[in-house]
Amino acid sequence: MIDYQQKMNPAVLEIPPSGIRKFFDIANEMEDVISLSIGEPDFVTPWHVRQEGIRSLEDGKTWYSPNRGFSELRQEISRWLDRHYQVEYDPDKELLVTVGGSEAIDLCFRTLLAPGDEVLVPQPSFVCYGPLASMAGGVPVIIETKAENSFRLTPAEIEEKLTPRTKLLVLPFPNNPTGAVMRRSDLEAVAEVVRRHDLLVLSDEIYSELTYGGTPHVCFSTIEGMRERTIVVNGFSKAFAMTGWRLGYAAGPKELVAQMTKLHQYGIMCAPTTAQYAAIEALKNGDSDIQNMCSQYDMRRRLIVDGFNRMGLTCFEPEGAFYVFPCIRSTGMTSEEFCEKLIYEQHVAVVPGPAFGACGEGFVRVSYSYSIKHITEALHRIERFLEEHRA
Repeated sequence: MIDYQQKMNPAVLEIPPSGIRKFFDIANEMEDVISLSIGEPDFVTPWHVRQEGIRSLEDGKTWYSPNRGFSELRQEISRWLDRHYQVEYDPDKELLVTVGGSEAIDLCFRTLLAPGDEVLVPQPSFVCYGPLASMAGGVPVIIETKAENSFRLTPAEIEEKLTPRTKLLVLPFPNNPTGAVMRRSDLEAVAEVVRRHDLLVLSDEIYSELTYGGTPHVCFSTIEGMRERTIVVNGFSKAFAMTGWRLGYAAGPKELVAQMTKLHQYGIMCAPTTAQYAAIEALKNGDSDIQNMCSQYDMRRRLIVDGFNRMGLTCFEPEGAFYVFPCIRSTGMTSEEFCEKLIYEQHVAVVPGPAFGACGEGFVRVSYSYSIKHITEALHRIERFLEEHRA
């Protein structure tokens, strides 16, 4: 009998499965479940965007694209970044179209990290950074952000974790799962540490367009001296409601993008062509779609934050993305216990905070990328759950 444990890569065996999917999978096996567990827009991709994808199929445009992505798409990405964030990237040398933002993150790690290089990863944060860094041979070094700092990363927290082996800092803002954002003054303070210690930065800005409160997102590469040190990762899944199209991109110095493109050539070849044609239309004519969806998210955000605070579950007010991260310590349950009891007793699925790092214990992630009707009913059920367990 084959001992498969002995045949597999130990680095892969050591990585736990994603904590996000567990409760989503349970919900799929139950009836009458309201799932607020997955970070996916409930909006359908706008019709004019879908129409361009359909037209490309009808016209028989089903061949490979260039490795970097279609030139027209890269030009539109360049224009969009300049229009929205006042940062210019050469579409021929400094942009790479990828299979979702996740591939861009993976390529960045595999291009930059040599065995033993350390990567600073703020947590709570999206589940992929640590595992992908490890599989690239790097060493994730966790920085625990704190609720009292609005889950923002501080220069002191970075300094505390620096060693001679530190090479790369991950900046995951707006943040999944907390909804925290970094304003310009916050980023300038981080940039000073990055310059002083000669670091590189992976700035994951996939939620950049979902920023609330009237203060627009600041792209990290616009901070003085950071463009030459930063790979910006973004994509179409969140802002344009195009999760299933699997399309993202990386923007950065031409020397780094050239090496990322080599890995992309061998591992992926190119991003889906149908999605690329649709994305061209999204960038050209989709700004109003983003504004409309963002306005809807903002209403849901205020509803759900008020709901949790009214129940006595202290909820930090998120300024970006579409998640809240309420504290459930007052219930006396662990995050896992809270989520398990909630889904089995009241049929509401949320995600335990530790899925996003150990410092997430005592919190749960709740997505408000769902309808007002679903959110309202979920809040009623959660309130009933709390009343029963306080009795």
